[in-house]
Amino acid sequence: MRVVSVNVGREETIEHGTRSFRTGIRKRPAEGAVSIGSDSVAGDTISDKRHHGGADQVVYAYSADDYDWWSEQLGRKIAPGTFGDNLTIAGLPSDMSVGDRLLIGDVLLEATAPRIPCSTLAAQMQDPGFGMAFRRAEKPGIYFRVLNEGEVSAGDAVTYIENPAPVVSALDLYRLAFDNRPDPAALERYLEAPLAERMRASIEEKLSAARKP
Repeated sequence: MRVVSVNVGREETIEHGTRSFRTGIRKRPAEGAVSIGSDSVAGDTISDKRHHGGADQVVYAYSADDYDWWSEQLGRKIAPGTFGDNLTIAGLPSDMSVGDRLLIGDVLLEATAPRIPCSTLAAQMQDPGFGMAFRRAEKPGIYFRVLNEGEVSAGDAVTYIENPAPVVSALDLYRLAFDNRPDPAALERYLEAPLAERMRASIEEKLSAARKP
């Protein structure tokens, strides 16, 4: 695995239909090394802090291979950073488990949750149906917390460290987000993983609803 690009973005206004979005989703490859801190990526902006960012969703990574797939599907080049990813990585596994780690130089990242599509992504793509297309493709990308800070540059090698005691894959959590009748036993098991807090809260809410008679 290797880093194809490190992407950062400033807050911009995106017009889509009758709505305007102030967002930092539109990220572009940075030149040189970028500092990855425990709570932020240097030079990057997160506008919607209710749904994005935080200590356990500092970095969003997306597979360069999946970008190639999207480019083929859409008939146009989809560049790194288009989906709001901070790291575009060649060879990023699609079956990562929560708790799996990536080592990039001194930077150590731990997977915490999949990305769930939102209206901002559809606005970024200028396609009201893109959220559904993204959902069906099951290529969500992954959020990470930062366990060790440092700098990352395009071209850096990435070492994949599997969680020795995996509980749930990011893809299973992604599917869970759209499941209206989840298995309570599975939900209880998922809560044992080192989840992002937003994902944990979502699972706890689903579990509470599933337990109701």
